[in-house]
Amino acid sequence: MVLVDKKMLVGGLAMIIVGFILVVNISASMPAGQAGMTEEEAVDLLIAQQENEDYTTLAGILIGVGFLLVLISFGARRKKDSTKRKEKKPAE
Repeated sequence: MVLVDKKMLVGGLAMIIVGFILVVNISASMPAGQAGMTEEEAVDLLIAQQENEDYTTLAGILIGVGFLLVLISFGARRKKDSTKRKEKKPAE
């Protein structure tokens, strides 16, 4: 029996899956230039490409956080008596 915090595991896996979907969609829509573009069009293209790269970076961070949650879920376990706090009486 493996001690796993299932909520954290499912949350991490969901973040990984969403991150990969975002990376694939963002990479598929990379703007491309063409010959004979004006200076303004070239600047707009560079800005669009930079935004696309930034979104890819954010999706990568989402994947990384999800992976960390998956790893932490294997080491995290809830104590059965965590809801009950025992008060210790001082010795007299």
